[in-house]
Amino acid sequence: MQPLQDRMVATGLATDTTADPAIAARAVALAMSRLSISHANSVLLFLSEAFTRDPQPALLAASRQSQCMQIAGCTALGIFTEADWVLDAPAAAAMVFSGELSLSTAHSPEADDLTLALAAPSALNRHWVQTPGQRIGGISGNPTGQGAHKVWNNGKINPAGRCELYLQGSTGVTGVSQGIRALTAPLVVTSSNGFDLLSLNLQPALNLLIRELPLEVREREHIPLHLIMAAEVNGVSEGAFDEGRYRLIPVVAANPDDRSVTLASHLEEGQQMFWALRQPLAAERDTRVCLGRAAEALGSRPDFTIAVSSSTRGPGFFGGQDRDWEVARQLYPGTPMIGFYGNGEIANINGANQLLDHASVFGLFRYGPPYEPANTIQVISERS
Repeated sequence: MQPLQDRMVATGLATDTTADPAIAARAVALAMSRLSISHANSVLLFLSEAFTRDPQPALLAASRQSQCMQIAGCTALGIFTEADWVLDAPAAAAMVFSGELSLSTAHSPEADDLTLALAAPSALNRHWVQTPGQRIGGISGNPTGQGAHKVWNNGKINPAGRCELYLQGSTGVTGVSQGIRALTAPLVVTSSNGFDLLSLNLQPALNLLIRELPLEVREREHIPLHLIMAAEVNGVSEGAFDEGRYRLIPVVAANPDDRSVTLASHLEEGQQMFWALRQPLAAERDTRVCLGRAAEALGSRPDFTIAVSSSTRGPGFFGGQDRDWEVARQLYPGTPMIGFYGNGEIANINGANQLLDHASVFGLFRYGPPYEPANTIQVISERS
């Protein structure tokens, strides 16, 4: 952790009973007071869902308080800093950049450029996600993937609904925790019909899934489909899980009549996949490993952290406490952190930008140039 006199980043969090623009100014003022500065170079500002209809007055208040024009960020279902997390209340979280650090708009990133990418649900575009640049960020929607959420940069709402930012004067790496427990080894898709997965290894897909579910899950009155994922293997099956070479696909329905399972996307016959279970204990363990390995790749403890966590991965998933947030605070106490709960997380995994579900994505940053080119680290989950 940097000595107080050497810090160039700080955060502030403010809440109230109504979506008053003054909340944003208070959050910025708190961050600036921690740096003992009269003006900021840039501000990363996340506002709660209460500001969705018209966040512009709050952006103006933040700009006046910080004495700078580069106010970037988005609205979200919930927001957090290292101090606390807030859901279901008007709130503002601000990260202030000073000294040698600043945010700048990234118009045409190069392939190895690490950028912060933010998008509203209406602006989600997989082609944009996959264009050059190593992206970290997320989608600002609610759990349904809807809502008139806003994205801004340069102190104004971005009409395109998305933006990309360089974090000038810093070096960053990305840690990704998908938080799953693998239930099976990779299986071959032997029959499918559209989004319906009919058989795996010549066995009915639903039969194989139920057989591999833990006893405490099978004994429930209804199968918790929202916790079950199909993991499509990328490349050879050997080592795919340990190396993070998979894409998670949500399960939509279980069909007792023909023993099939309906997925959110199509799997071709001959492809390989494995069944996985979203589990709080596995997710917490993943996050701890993920953050430790990311810090190793960074070459030091982070000076600040930017995170995006799925709205399905927050306090509700962990029984009332956000364990991802708590683990980050435990590993790097006192380190400035800012983030939001969204509906889709963006990270560069296995050399490609991907849009994730139910994940927590962390950008760990330190001041100054890199020791070596930035790396993307994905957590190694544990198999059952």
